[in-house]
Amino acid sequence: SVPCSAILSSYLLGERLNLLGKLGCLLSLVGSTVMVIHAPEDEEVTTLEEMTSKLKEPGFLAYAAVLLALCFLLIFCLAPRYGQSNILIYLTICSVIGAFSVSSVKGLGIAIKGFFAGQPVLQHPLTWILVVTLVASITTQINYLNKSLDIFNTSLVFPIYYVLFTTIVITTSIILFKEWVAMTVVDIIGTVCGFLTIILGVFLLHAFKDMDVSLGNLPQVLQNEEPAPVTRDDKNILIEVDNSSIAPEDKPKVFMLYT
Repeated sequence: SVPCSAILSSYLLGERLNLLGKLGCLLSLVGSTVMVIHAPEDEEVTTLEEMTSKLKEPGFLAYAAVLLALCFLLIFCLAPRYGQSNILIYLTICSVIGAFSVSSVKGLGIAIKGFFAGQPVLQHPLTWILVVTLVASITTQINYLNKSLDIFNTSLVFPIYYVLFTTIVITTSIILFKEWVAMTVVDIIGTVCGFLTIILGVFLLHAFKDMDVSLGNLPQVLQNEEPAPVTRDDKNILIEVDNSSIAPEDKPKVFMLYT
C-alpha cells in the first residue's frame, strides 16, 4: 500500500515524493517486515469463551483504557487545535482505533467459524459487542483518514498511517495473546530494530517533505550548500571599520549610529 499510494498520488494527483521520502517509504517497509518476521505466532483461540477470557484480563483492560483515553484526548483536545497543521494527529487517531477494529475482526472470525459449526454464537453477547465495536471503529477510522487525505499529501499520509497502524496492531496482539512470553532474545532484538527503522523512515518522510531532492539534482544540492550568514551587531561593525587598513589615512572616518 505504501509504494502504490506514493506512485498513484504522483501520477494521478500531481503530488511529488522526493528522494528522502522514497527512502523513508523503503525504510518503513523494511522495519515493518522485520517486526513481522520476528513477531511470534498468534495463540490459537477457537471459541468465543476463550476470546472473552482474553479480553477480560487486567493487562489488556488497562491497555485498552490507555488507548481510549489517548483517543479521546486526540479527538476532543488536540484535533480541533492542531489537526489542520499536524499530520500525526488524525493518523494517530486512526491507528489507535485500529487496535479495536483488528481485535473485533479476530473475534468475529471466531464467531463466524462457530456459526457454521453449529454453535449458538448469535446468543453470545460478545458477538454483538464485537459488531458494534467494529462498526464504530471503522467509521471513525474512515472519517479521520478522509480528513487527513483532504489536507495533507497522499504520499505522506499512507506511509505514516501504515507504519503507525502496523505498530499499534502488533502491540495489541502481543498484549492480548501474551505473545511476548514466548519471544526469544533474537526476536526481541529484531522487533526493537524493526521499530527503530520504522521511526527513521517516518522521520525522513515528515521532516524533509518540502525539500526538492532527487537523484538528478543531488550533486547540485550537496555543492550549493552555503554557510549560514554571521549576524554581527553594531559594536563589531564599528570595531572592524576602525581597525580597517583599507581606508586611506588622509580621509576622515565617519561612523553612523542607528537608534
